[in-house]
Amino acid sequence: MITINIIGFEFLATEDFHTVFHLREDKEKDLVLTEVLEIHFLNMVKWRKLDRKDIANEPLHRWLTWFDENSPPELVAEVVKMDTAIKLAEEKQVHVLSDEAAERAYEMRQRAIWDWNTTEKLARMEGRAEGIAQTNLEIARKMKNAGKSFNEIAEFTGLSLELIENL
Repeated sequence: MITINIIGFEFLATEDFHTVFHLREDKEKDLVLTEVLEIHFLNMVKWRKLDRKDIANEPLHRWLTWFDENSPPELVAEVVKMDTAIKLAEEKQVHVLSDEAAERAYEMRQRAIWDWNTTEKLARMEGRAEGIAQTNLEIARKMKNAGKSFNEIAEFTGLSLELIENL
């Protein structure tokens, strides 16, 4: 079984855009569970940074050019002409997108992904803001206990004088 994961974020601390993993025994590193299972990660961020993409000789470079939403349309058309498997995939994609129900399902999935990412980003931002607020409260308490003036505490923490007074 082979899994291919196309990712659009920094994931592994390696310079290569393509990494492959196999399952190995923890203690006996040379003991591979099976050669049949491979897990591939294709990092589009690193792929896009490549200086030279060899679509003429490297099938993987052709596929990633086709998958990459940032690839110029004329380059994608060239890749489709060069590779019969990509041409077949392109034809299937056109067929699927011509089916209104399939296209609607695809769009709904895209919206769900965007919603999820937005919600996650907002949650992180709220978490950071809450963490900063908690840190500022802790600093204000310590400064107040150390005898600092309320104005000085407010200047360093951004907290209101009323809030500092009630700590």
